[in-house]
Amino acid sequence: MTQTARLYGGSLYDLAAEEQLTDTMMQQMAEVRQIFCENPDYLRLLGEPSIPKQERTKLVEDAFGAQAERYLVNFLKLLCERNLLGEFSGCCDEFTRRYHADHNIAEAVVTSAVALSESQMEALKAKLEKMSGKQVSLIQKRDPSVVAGLRVEMEGKQLDGTVQSRLSGISRKLNEIIV
Repeated sequence: MTQTARLYGGSLYDLAAEEQLTDTMMQQMAEVRQIFCENPDYLRLLGEPSIPKQERTKLVEDAFGAQAERYLVNFLKLLCERNLLGEFSGCCDEFTRRYHADHNIAEAVVTSAVALSESQMEALKAKLEKMSGKQVSLIQKRDPSVVAGLRVEMEGKQLDGTVQSRLSGISRKLNEIIV
């Protein structure tokens, strides 16, 4: 995350907190981020220097003005005017980081070979919340190289219960014995 994204995202969070709009803004920023991810051509259009800034900000107003919180629309227009819309994702990350810190939420990335069921996710979430003393937001990723088991990354720590990790550990021990 760039310093610019940290500064802008943090400023937007401060404003949202002051206006008691953090929950609404958090949800709407995720939706806008998703729209930008699904429509990269639209994002490129908003950053096109050959189109006058006034026209580009009008596109933002037309797209989001009626649905999104006014502060968020103005924020998007500001980023557009300053040719910083490419920083929006980082701004979202900073906003989310501050939101999680203020609401005692830890984000955990769970990697497994296959998708976990809803009941497995709930059980894992409950266990992680008990361990951390925080509310946990789970993000699930799939990686076939994991083979079996789970790898959880949360707050800079990694809990690796994958078969791949166990086999690596056994291999290391065998190499130590042989050498």
